[in-house]
Amino acid sequence: MTGFRVTYATLSADDERLHAACDGAVDAARRAFAEHGPFPLHVGTEDRAGATTFTTVSPVDCDVVVGEFAVGTADDVADAVGAAEAAFPAWSGTDWRERCAARDRAADAISDASVTLAAEMGWEVGKSRLEALGDVEESADLIRYYTHAMRQHDGFEQPMERLAPAEATFDVMRPYGVWGVISPFNYPMALVAGPMGAALTAGNTVVLKPSEVGSWCAHRVYDALVGAGVPPGAVNLVTGPGETAGAALVADRRLGGLTFTGSSEVGMAIHSSFSAEYPRPAICEMGGKNPVVVAASADLGLAVEGVARSAFGLGGQKCSAASRAFVDASIVEEFCARLANRAAAIPAVGPLARGGFLSPLVDDDAVARYEAAVAEAGATGEVVCGGARMTDGELGRGNFVAPTVVRVPADSPLWTTELFAPLIAVAAVDSLDEAIDRANATPYGLTAGLFAAEQEEIDTFLRHIEAGVVYVNRAAGATTGAWPGVQPFGGWKRSGTGGKAGGGPYYLQQYLREQSRTIVSRP
Repeated sequence: MTGFRVTYATLSADDERLHAACDGAVDAARRAFAEHGPFPLHVGTEDRAGATTFTTVSPVDCDVVVGEFAVGTADDVADAVGAAEAAFPAWSGTDWRERCAARDRAADAISDASVTLAAEMGWEVGKSRLEALGDVEESADLIRYYTHAMRQHDGFEQPMERLAPAEATFDVMRPYGVWGVISPFNYPMALVAGPMGAALTAGNTVVLKPSEVGSWCAHRVYDALVGAGVPPGAVNLVTGPGETAGAALVADRRLGGLTFTGSSEVGMAIHSSFSAEYPRPAICEMGGKNPVVVAASADLGLAVEGVARSAFGLGGQKCSAASRAFVDASIVEEFCARLANRAAAIPAVGPLARGGFLSPLVDDDAVARYEAAVAEAGATGEVVCGGARMTDGELGRGNFVAPTVVRVPADSPLWTTELFAPLIAVAAVDSLDEAIDRANATPYGLTAGLFAAEQEEIDTFLRHIEAGVVYVNRAAGATTGAWPGVQPFGGWKRSGTGGKAGGGPYYLQQYLREQSRTIVSRP
């Protein structure tokens, strides 16, 4: 269905045609899950059934089986890298304009199927309608943004100055070769299409290893790419556990580069080990512990809305989710009361329904982490609201937990541990300087938000906050909601390694390496 454009900053979508289409797509997706056979591995031109399979279920309703997927072995990964290596000369040798055209066709196919893909994603990972539609459209926009960047730089070939009349020098950017992509569950299309889009646009070939939860969406991106003219072999897909398939991909020395999105522990291990023989680019996005600062001058209504959307959207399972709030002591009680009321007002319906905002946690381990965090808060501080599983009605069929606000001591691990849950800790501060100091007092530096009315406060925050993505007075999301070409997304400190943000003007160049070519004409 065309005609609708939903981004992460979309606060509501009241169009009846959109909701009617979504209602039908939700039912159709469940039928598609039941009717689809096992998904193979895509290794070059070969579809491999795999010796074993794994099954994923929906966190919305744990009785709904999403799909059965082949388990890739280390040998399958090695063969996929070999297939990508064999495809590299032809794909990199294809005129960059043709590569961009194929990628644009894939983006258009994704946009054209946005309602269907969003419904499937809603079931697979528990995203609300708006979140899922945003993820799908971001996937297409990321692809378009990188093809636009390639055109903007005219394929990254530039004549340089001459030292002699017979001498001509050109500066060119060339692809690395085979590029590995390891993607997470929480953006199961955008964080597949984005890195793959950049890698393929640059002329690299790709081996994708998606999160097990999210494998359905990964196959949908693969289908869009191949259907648009990207040859099998230029793109390969291997599903399976990170401990086996993912580890084998990271360990393959034939890779020219790698993009990983996931935990800090795994990302740091990849970054420290990937360049064993010689430096190779490893772009790792590794999460955050994202703060919001609320000054005494803030519009509290704006602050409460922005914090609630960023702390509780997708069940807090975003690397950019707000999980810490530092509030001026003069307004902290009112802020906590209003945030608790806002949390309680979230409709107790699942993400697939009209008006649904609540999302389930992805699995039992995530629920256990949430429950442990709530227990820690109850033992050392105060659980202001939430703090329990939601078991009434249809919510009891999934992994739903209540949006939670806590107040805990300054030495609580909840201030520094990334939880991936709808839980935010609130602390009173006596000054903006104290708030910024505490906001910066973690190894992470992904996103941060400020609510303040005074320009001097805003300027101070922007000068001193240690984060790659910063928002001021944003009701659509205090720390979340970046969009390609609008808010480049990347982290500082332990949140990221590239230093060039996704969806930004410098990201594509990370998938290319520079070569100076001097040619002397013979007399």
